[in-house]
Amino acid sequence: MKIPDEIKPRNVYIERIRPFMAKNLIKVFSGQRRVGKSYLLFQLMQIIRQENKNANIIYINKEDLQFDFIKNADDLNRHVISQSQKDVRNYIFIDEIQDISEFEKALRSLLLDTNNDIYITGSNAKMLSGELATYLSGRYIECNVYSLSYTEFLSFHNIPDEDESLELYIKFGGLPYLINLPLTDQAFEYIYSVYSTIVYRDVVSRYNLRNSGFLEKLVLFLADNTGSLFSAKKISDFLRSQNTRIAPNQIQQLSTYLANAYIIHEVNRYDIAGRRIFEIGNKFYFENTGIRNVVVGYSLKDRGKLLENVVYNHLVYSGYDVKVGSLHAQEIDFVCEKDNERLYVQVALRLDEKTTVDREFGNLLSIKDNYPKMVVTGDHFDGNTYEGIKHLFIRDFLKRDTW
Repeated sequence: MKIPDEIKPRNVYIERIRPFMAKNLIKVFSGQRRVGKSYLLFQLMQIIRQENKNANIIYINKEDLQFDFIKNADDLNRHVISQSQKDVRNYIFIDEIQDISEFEKALRSLLLDTNNDIYITGSNAKMLSGELATYLSGRYIECNVYSLSYTEFLSFHNIPDEDESLELYIKFGGLPYLINLPLTDQAFEYIYSVYSTIVYRDVVSRYNLRNSGFLEKLVLFLADNTGSLFSAKKISDFLRSQNTRIAPNQIQQLSTYLANAYIIHEVNRYDIAGRRIFEIGNKFYFENTGIRNVVVGYSLKDRGKLLENVVYNHLVYSGYDVKVGSLHAQEIDFVCEKDNERLYVQVALRLDEKTTVDREFGNLLSIKDNYPKMVVTGDHFDGNTYEGIKHLFIRDFLKRDTW
């Protein structure tokens, strides 16, 4: 196969997967459609070809009509075997594998041959986590792929790190293909087409939903209330007040479908004092702020919500497991864990009033442990800490991946 001539490298992901290359493990890239998973496969192929120009690379792209004949595990197994070579390493790349019925059975069989080095991508969290965990426990590693980070966005678009660039990033999000379009309303047209494809292929069609109108109203609600604390019942009550009747269990089911398709992240609330997850009351953030903005519009009044969404996205991109914190009556925006270390983060649009300063820093000061704590804002700031708590300007925060 021909590898595209120009590939923008995303080395953060390559470095995460590199230790597992040529190992008898399935390498899984999961994430929303159009976030660049295919190009990560191409980048890996490029690396393999540089090390061995005669490497036997088998590539299957289920979005390409020429592979439409591969519909189930038997079809997949037969095709790969027909393209394999004996006594050499076969590098097998399968793009959008969730479109192949019972794919996990073929992978389990192919993995029996230690000469097979397997890489797959998928756009459905439930299928990947469920089927692979059931059939291939301990035989795969997963790498979540997200829209471009802020620094990747700057590099892809070849623009400087300045406030205007941050505004473009928040407004249009980090879909990689946007480098081919002017960042104007034309870009929003493309983003909306991606959003529609995800909704109808990965949610409506996959789960056989008969009334997509309910789903669209839920997405609109979540977009308008990004970062707000809600239970399924509260969402149901609000929609009922707008003459849309959706039961709480339907709300929960639909939000799970949206999360499985990586449109949204549903973030659990964590009791810091009790060290437990609350059963009700979560927050929702969009995987891509551009998609959020085409759903509900881009408005100055939403600046605080978008700032919080961008901070959340950067934390998960940086490898943190993120929860919403609760300490007695106080809210901590993000409780983050990575490598058995913890980080607390508050987000505020600006700190121009004493009450805001007291709240944002005071909430963190009430946490009686020695883990790092910071407040991220849209305010330019160059100074000392506030009683040991860092204050970071949003652009400075987005240029780091550990604190």
